[in-house]
Amino acid sequence: MTRPFLPLTSRSREEAHRAATPLELFFDLCFVVAVAQAGAELVHAVAEGHAGTGVANYAMVFFAIWWAWMNFTWFASAYDNDDVLYRVVTLVQIAGVLILAAGVSRAFEEHDFLVVYLGYAVMRLALVFQWLRAARHAADPAERRMCRRYAGGVLLCQAGWLGLVLAPEPARAWVFVVMALAELSVPLYAERAGSSAWHAHHIAERYGLFTLIVLGETVAAATVAVKSGVVENDALDELLPIAAGGLLLVFAAWWVYFVVPAHDRLTSSRQAFLWGYGHYLILMSAAAIGAGLEIAVEQAVGEAHISTLSASAAVTIPSALFLLLVWLLHARYFKVGTAQQLVLPVAALAILMCSFAGRWAVLAAGLVAAAAVATGVTLTARNPATRDSGA
Repeated sequence: MTRPFLPLTSRSREEAHRAATPLELFFDLCFVVAVAQAGAELVHAVAEGHAGTGVANYAMVFFAIWWAWMNFTWFASAYDNDDVLYRVVTLVQIAGVLILAAGVSRAFEEHDFLVVYLGYAVMRLALVFQWLRAARHAADPAERRMCRRYAGGVLLCQAGWLGLVLAPEPARAWVFVVMALAELSVPLYAERAGSSAWHAHHIAERYGLFTLIVLGETVAAATVAVKSGVVENDALDELLPIAAGGLLLVFAAWWVYFVVPAHDRLTSSRQAFLWGYGHYLILMSAAAIGAGLEIAVEQAVGEAHISTLSASAAVTIPSALFLLLVWLLHARYFKVGTAQQLVLPVAALAILMCSFAGRWAVLAAGLVAAAAVATGVTLTARNPATRDSGA
């Protein structure tokens, strides 16, 4: 049984067999509850013809979820000691994201971010406690200064986020932009005092697991939407191409993300920041694929007040963005030759063009994604110089 209190000291970057813990997996599963709520509200907003507002609210809510998840993940990679106090504080953070999830509907429908803010505050204040605890046990003055910078930066940002609750509605978008940039700058500032001892393999595994769970939620949401469409509207002919194309898109997304060893890119703090921050758009687009498939289903059965082109774009845009960003962040570093480098960017462009294929758009996009994977595998097999790459 774990001890109640242990020193919260930095772990080694060279630690062997470092793997995600059951607590981290539980943490991820609970965070995906909030992702699912944000996706459901995005579906409703776009289906009702309010795509601009829906996407903006989705981006803001998803940022809060992703940023809290990411901060915990990197902290845990460096400091997880698995004592009772660490576990309890992590459970408090989980409670925070559930509070945030409860406020997602009000944020979308009434533009009231109070509950979202309160949930975010619970998560962030719990993290401040962890950083102060790490500072207390740090033996190195530079590490102690880094921990205190993290704690102070998070507190200042949390105060700034009050603007999202108190500012007039037209100004809230600007509050979000300013505060998001402030949040992103905290690690850059803190780590100038000293680098936290995150573990490259552990970080890559944690991001991979969260991506898996988000893709799983995408499959679940799309399956429920197709099932409802078939049962309530007897529209199997209209929905079968969407279901088949959506499945191919998710399969391809899984393939291209996991085909290269992501941890090989985490060789420095600069690379780690770029890779870690870039996952905001990767994860958001992965979750949006599921929302897009739901929108396409609702449009096919006549329940969404949008055009076929708009419904198709709700699937093709996040799918193309996912492929392009995975290529940009790490896949391109493992490609050999122009042909391999062009597979994912060309596939992303072709998927966007599929938006104009009418009721066959999603199926066409899925076939393009599958063809991209097949092409990548073939090119890899023919070039022995390729390094652990398959798409």
